[in-house]
Amino acid sequence: MATILDILVGSCIEKLGEIITDKAILILGVQEELKELQRRANIIHKSLNEAESMRMEESAVAEWYSQLRDVMYDVDDIIDIARFKGSMLLPDHPSSSSSKSTDCCGLSVLSCCFCHIRTRHEVALMIRSINKKIENISKDKVFFELKSAPHTRNGSVWTPSKTTNLVEPNLVGKKVQKAGKELVHLVLKNYGMKAYKIAIVGTGGVGKTTLAQKIFNDAKIKQCFNKVAWVCVSRDYSDESLLREVLQQMNVALEQYESRAMLQSKLKSATKDKSFFLVLDDVWKSDTWTGLLRVPLHTASTGIVVVTTRQDTISLEIGADHTHRVDLMEVDEGWELLWKSMNIDEEKKVGHLRDIGIEIVRRCGGLPLAITVIATVLASKGEEENKWRKVLGKIESSMNNLPIEITGSLYTSYDDLPHPLQQCFLYCAVFPEDETIFREDLIRMWVAEGFINKQEDQLLEDTAEDYYDELIYRNLLQPAGIYFDKRACKMHDLLRKLACYLSREELFVADPKKLGSNTMRKVRRISVVAQKDTVSLHRMYEEQYKVRTFIASKNESQRVDEVLFKGLTYLRVLDLTCSIVQSIPSYISNLIHLRLLDLDGTDISCLPESIGVLQNLQTLNLQRCKALHNLPLAVTKLCNLRRLGLDGTPITKVPVGIGRLKFLNDLEGFPIGGRSDNTTTQDGWNLEELEHLSQLRNLKMIKLERASPCSSSMGSLLTDKKYLKVLRLTCSERMDEVCSEEDFRNIEIIFEHLTPPRNLEELVIVRFFGYPTWLGSTHLSSLKYVKLVDCKCCMHLPPIGQLPSLKLLRVEGATNVTKIGPELLGYCEGNFTQKEAVAFPKLEVLIIVDMPNWEEWSFVEGDEQVPRMQLLPCLKEVSIVRCPKLRDLPRQLRHEASKLEALRIIGANCLKTVDDFPFLSGKFYISGCEGLERISNLPRVRQLHLHDCPNLRCVEEVANFERLFLDESMQDNPGGWVNGLLEQGRQRLGDDLDVYMKPS
Repeated sequence: MATILDILVGSCIEKLGEIITDKAILILGVQEELKELQRRANIIHKSLNEAESMRMEESAVAEWYSQLRDVMYDVDDIIDIARFKGSMLLPDHPSSSSSKSTDCCGLSVLSCCFCHIRTRHEVALMIRSINKKIENISKDKVFFELKSAPHTRNGSVWTPSKTTNLVEPNLVGKKVQKAGKELVHLVLKNYGMKAYKIAIVGTGGVGKTTLAQKIFNDAKIKQCFNKVAWVCVSRDYSDESLLREVLQQMNVALEQYESRAMLQSKLKSATKDKSFFLVLDDVWKSDTWTGLLRVPLHTASTGIVVVTTRQDTISLEIGADHTHRVDLMEVDEGWELLWKSMNIDEEKKVGHLRDIGIEIVRRCGGLPLAITVIATVLASKGEEENKWRKVLGKIESSMNNLPIEITGSLYTSYDDLPHPLQQCFLYCAVFPEDETIFREDLIRMWVAEGFINKQEDQLLEDTAEDYYDELIYRNLLQPAGIYFDKRACKMHDLLRKLACYLSREELFVADPKKLGSNTMRKVRRISVVAQKDTVSLHRMYEEQYKVRTFIASKNESQRVDEVLFKGLTYLRVLDLTCSIVQSIPSYISNLIHLRLLDLDGTDISCLPESIGVLQNLQTLNLQRCKALHNLPLAVTKLCNLRRLGLDGTPITKVPVGIGRLKFLNDLEGFPIGGRSDNTTTQDGWNLEELEHLSQLRNLKMIKLERASPCSSSMGSLLTDKKYLKVLRLTCSERMDEVCSEEDFRNIEIIFEHLTPPRNLEELVIVRFFGYPTWLGSTHLSSLKYVKLVDCKCCMHLPPIGQLPSLKLLRVEGATNVTKIGPELLGYCEGNFTQKEAVAFPKLEVLIIVDMPNWEEWSFVEGDEQVPRMQLLPCLKEVSIVRCPKLRDLPRQLRHEASKLEALRIIGANCLKTVDDFPFLSGKFYISGCEGLERISNLPRVRQLHLHDCPNLRCVEEVANFERLFLDESMQDNPGGWVNGLLEQGRQRLGDDLDVYMKPS
């Protein structure tokens, strides 16, 4: 991977250039040694362009590459060491005073000078040693061959794709659609069986999971079974972790420390005399079913198990009642998938490329995954035949040098990535197989590892988010469907296998105890997948490992051996999320390279003051640390801190001076405190501390009611925060307290001082007493998501209809609202000069939950329409949940939301009719509406879900429904409408009508 080494060398050269003139280096006196290091690195850098292709063929080049990679990591490390050692000699450095008092206490000035000289000498020797290593590498004959090779290295300049939302057509094809329908029918046909097993068999990347998802997500399946679960089965799973995952999917409460036997007993109890549907995705051992799950699930009344596997023997060993084989794609089918995946709507646009395209499909081996991934490469090349032929040539040239299960098209898709994205893609393999990867976690790790190139006037995290979007656009990462707006993703196991292969010397994902000391010296990234109670490393006391990333297992609550903090002194990323860690040792200060420390969900009750020595620390994540109440004073010395996560942690004591951390851009759980005379600590931070945090990107503030109103001269604290994307404003729950007028006045003043900038994208307000005037302002032109939660004192909703970019609005727990009227549109007379105004011009999702006193909903007063006002032109989904007094739905919602696809109503007991939705085209779901009598004129609805509406008397003018879901009890409803509806559907669709009667 010379391209990755090329980036590492380039990064080191850039860092060397920056620090040579640094005050810390000048006082250390090693600038000449560093200049020589930079000169040698530059020479190496010019000769790396051919190493990638040569490495795949010649072991000598691979060995040379490995040696050079190791020494360049040493260069990266020595840069940190030199800066750290030099900073300790600076008289005004925040971390130097404690060191000097320790090192020089009781010594003469001469002795202190000697200590400084010794420090300079030690660092100089380390740099000279690295220079010597580079000199020896440069004498290797491989280096001379590389120097004489023609220069072909691509630049690493990257700009985001024009769109990161590649439209995904119906890529599964008619064959999979038909197979899915047949297997759903098979499941329902065998519903009464004790344990009916279906095996879906096929090679990796062929679409087994896609087919299983179609079955699992089928609405009839979801409603038919008491318990459903989908579990991805990795090769190295532990019995306990798999059982825990099944139980979590079935909504069974779990304790922290439970044995396999205890978990099996819980599974037995949870499913006894009940029905279950279980998908085991990507099974490698039949024992997953036969030895682990079969016995505890045997007491269920009904059970269907779907297993996806690459091995025919698994189907036989588990005793599958039905085996469905997913075959490779036919050439013509693959060609259609290729051009559709390029977002081309008709074949004739690429008809002249059909022959070369079919050849590319053949080289993809008939794998849908390989075809969709290479499609994004071809999309970037345009429709020129010579460029397509170059892609085909790259696929063919790489095929002989890869493991048999990895196609050349997958490697070509990786090779086509701009260099900065290649290392980001490879890093994703540090996450275990099938694990959900959260975007914010991943981009912070990329930043910590130094993978993100600086872009002018952009935070590193925003650039990293662009990288993330690009990898999703190219199908190299796949969005996790249950998370909104691509906030989480997964890596297909074949793509992960490619990344593991290309990172094979640096990456280890398993139990670290299996690592030998020789192998360990090469490993730079470890992700723990262990079945032991305690995480430890082989002979850590004796060896000095150079691991840069260490991630503890998130699926197992494992005790972390304290020696980890002693042995891994080169760490950049240390993620101990949900591990059993009760204290952090003071010698964590030895981890001078550390950029990211994640203690989310641990049991720590305090942090040592020595943490202030970690001048490189960028992320300190302390979320959900239930026993942590105080932050150490040293937190304000972390001069490079970019994220401080405190959400869900009961912090009651914080150090004064958080505003000094000028690079802080992510601050979640910022507790607001009142005025304090204490100059070092207080019960929360003052709002004024925000004034100096110019790089804020994500801010969540809690206990806002405790803030002292800012002086009027201060103006807004947030308006000039040009990077701020996410803002969450939370007041404490007041229980039975009555809000006084003074409370209202103070909180209104505070909120007015928190006017967000134009670039804000997400706003969450929790338990506010009213709404700030800026919320309805078109000033917030980038705002996409608004959530208003438990604003129980508010009598109306804010006028937000003119927010030009708003895509999602969720209102929850506004218990005092009785009416939603025209004020929501943000319209007033004389407000508009254009020919036609638009209310909610981009809104796609509207969710209203838990409004027990809401009775009336209208967008106009009386029967008058707002002049020249267009309403909800982009609205796709509406959900109304637990609003028992709502009497009717507005005429404008019915007649003007022309793109409405889904309407969901639950617990609206006073709603008597739902009628006249001519545009509603997808799903209509209604449940728990006791007063509902009539449903009519839903001419385009394809799915009808009618549940627990005992007084429903009439359902008519729903001529195009294809699927009908009913409660069994509703067949006896007055009016006899059920039989009429069924007859109408069967006359039109015959056996293609899907009907499901849910048991009462």
